[in-house]
Amino acid sequence: MKLTSLAQSLPASVPFVGPEAQERARGAPFAARLGANESAFGPSPRAMAAMTAVTQDAWMYGDPEYHALRTALADHHGIDATNIVAGEGIDGLLGYLVRLLVEPGDAVVTSEGAYPTFNYHVAGFGGSLHRVPYAGNHEDTAALVAKAAEVGAKLIYLANPDNPMGSWHDAETVTCMLDALPDGTLLCLDEAYADLAPPEAVPPLDTDDVRVIRLRTFSKAHGLAGMRVGYAIGEAGLIRAFDKVRNHFGLGRVAQAGAVAALADTDWLAEVQARVAQSRDAIAAIARQNGLIPLPSATNFVAVDCGRDGDFARRVLAALIAQDIFVRMPGVAPLDRCIRISCGTAADMDALRTALPRALSEAAGS
Repeated sequence: MKLTSLAQSLPASVPFVGPEAQERARGAPFAARLGANESAFGPSPRAMAAMTAVTQDAWMYGDPEYHALRTALADHHGIDATNIVAGEGIDGLLGYLVRLLVEPGDAVVTSEGAYPTFNYHVAGFGGSLHRVPYAGNHEDTAALVAKAAEVGAKLIYLANPDNPMGSWHDAETVTCMLDALPDGTLLCLDEAYADLAPPEAVPPLDTDDVRVIRLRTFSKAHGLAGMRVGYAIGEAGLIRAFDKVRNHFGLGRVAQAGAVAALADTDWLAEVQARVAQSRDAIAAIARQNGLIPLPSATNFVAVDCGRDGDFARRVLAALIAQDIFVRMPGVAPLDRCIRISCGTAADMDALRTALPRALSEAAGS
């Protein structure tokens, strides 16, 4: 067996080490799973019922056109189904998008410390990745555009709201960014947390705009991370091109049924949004009680500034993990002065409340 020269040049790694791998390595389960930005509040009861009902049909492949799901999404957003492609979470759709647009050596722009799975796909298809620093706790939209113009980028990645910092830009800022894009550059707008963001952070949909593709997911507010359902909204020609490269059987029958039912259960979505807001407040209060600074968040997690450098934050993280609290943190300075804590149940918050003072003490004393 001989790998391609590109594959040989890549590390055998994944963007994230999952909590399951960490549990195996440490020989113990986590008591509070607060690192992966899943919804600890679970899926809609209607979604669970729909998935249970179709398990007897799991011997059949799912509809490769995802017709029912795309139709439901089109009705939900008030757009045409030809402007929607579904796939295996935003991660899968990012891979298809990069495959469609990026050839070896093509320039791609992102922020230093932004969502690493995008970078993983760019590297996997031989793109040349250019990074710009954050402006404080926000991705720097002007710097992203300027770098794209400088290097002739095919693609810019922007998450709004942002992961890992939880910050957000208002719709006017995103619109201004679009208006400033160089010719031939597409904005990949990752809106994984749009269901949890304030309305002013989400620009109106314009499916005729060829400058942007917008990605959404059922993994966050809808509580279906384990089903891997995401979708993209864009101009019909670009959306149609996904049929050239996507895995047409990527979404199973159970996943499709669950997503359709979850989308229809607006009462459950409102309940989750309220619980997330309550948990964000709890995390912020716990952080302040321990002399830390919680950053404003439009997501289902809170980035907590530990007040020192990345080495100190990593010690805090390690001490929390040693107490069975799974959390994560940004990977690059100066963002790595923070730890990132996902929203959770009241029991999760109680565990965090107990563990954090000890973690800080251990980090300060080591």
